[in-house]
Amino acid sequence: MSLVILYILVPFVAALIASFWVFPKILRISLKNNIVDNPNARKLQRVPVPVLGGMVVQFGILVALCVCQLFVDCSSLFTVVLAMSIMLYVGTMDDILNISANVRFVLEILVALMIIYTCDYSLDSLHGLWGIYDLSPYVSVPLTIVTVVGIVNAINLIDGVDGYSSGYCIMACLIFGFLFLMNGDESMVMLAVVCVASLIPFFLHNVFGRASKMFIGDGGTLLMGCVMSIFVLNVLKSDTLCVLYCEWGIGLVPLALAILCIPVFDTVRVMTMRMLRKTSPFHADKTHLHHLFIEMGFSHIGTTVSILTLNCLVVLGWYISYKCGLSVDAQLYVVIALSMLVTVVLYYGMRYCGKQDWAIYRLMQRIGKNTHVERKGLFLLLQNIIDRKFLAPSPVLDTESADSEVFK
Repeated sequence: MSLVILYILVPFVAALIASFWVFPKILRISLKNNIVDNPNARKLQRVPVPVLGGMVVQFGILVALCVCQLFVDCSSLFTVVLAMSIMLYVGTMDDILNISANVRFVLEILVALMIIYTCDYSLDSLHGLWGIYDLSPYVSVPLTIVTVVGIVNAINLIDGVDGYSSGYCIMACLIFGFLFLMNGDESMVMLAVVCVASLIPFFLHNVFGRASKMFIGDGGTLLMGCVMSIFVLNVLKSDTLCVLYCEWGIGLVPLALAILCIPVFDTVRVMTMRMLRKTSPFHADKTHLHHLFIEMGFSHIGTTVSILTLNCLVVLGWYISYKCGLSVDAQLYVVIALSMLVTVVLYYGMRYCGKQDWAIYRLMQRIGKNTHVERKGLFLLLQNIIDRKFLAPSPVLDTESADSEVFK
């Protein structure tokens, strides 16, 4: 019980209070200094919206870890937090100064190298996948760089509708946190808990807020992308405590890929198609999975819930394959097949059905229409509760719709 209090309850409460407390202050700073995302032809919001949500999340994480340091030793997370802070800084500078994709890409590689050589995290084992265990540094270092940079950009690119990126990260942190809790990795449990608690206030303001709406920005998505990569590397490194799961027949690589399936597979699909069209893989467009749901008439929260449900179904599919006694290799193939089904097949299949005006597409449109909730009743009550901490509402934020996030 004492371990639960020290590693779960205390950090959760500290991060939650800190994030709720700092949110209106960061919001005012963003407005006062005009650090906002301005509307244009590619974006859905009708008015400028602040983009410093990542600072709220990082503040909650730092405060909670400092509080916990009074009771437990959190020093093992110092270099991890440093890497997260660098990614937050890079993303925030991108939000403000619009850093070029090449510069940001180089900075992400440098952070990946820091994670490898200072945090001692690397993808140096496949834990029996295809009969492969330990990997040489000549393979593990490049593979780790690709993994970190890939995950960071995958999380960044799903920041397209209200609540999606923060909702996904909450879901992923809960799953990873449970894995670390079961194997006794207290530091990673604590990191997962403080991330969840720090994201909750932002998620509520982002989804239900009107006067207090703020986007998480590139700073927040790069920060959380770094966290997700740390979790994945902690699961897959050769000396991980998660190696216990391998004795039970659990495929660690398939499991990690299942948790990250939609961000990873959707990003690979989008970037591949961009390169086939001979455009930059970082060139923004409207070809992500969440764009499909929006085009079918889903609300932002409806899109978020639908995609997170699909991701959870892939994780469930992996779990069923494990419980059926499939080998690690077979578990991976199941995850890949399901991931392709809910990203590539779903995206192009529904696009084709829409062009043919088939009944299944019209059914999806009817479902999507039912996901729109007017700002009245419970929704309005939640809005008033969420907005009350923003004491000086500005007409700049008085959007006419909750569906006002940026399309990446």
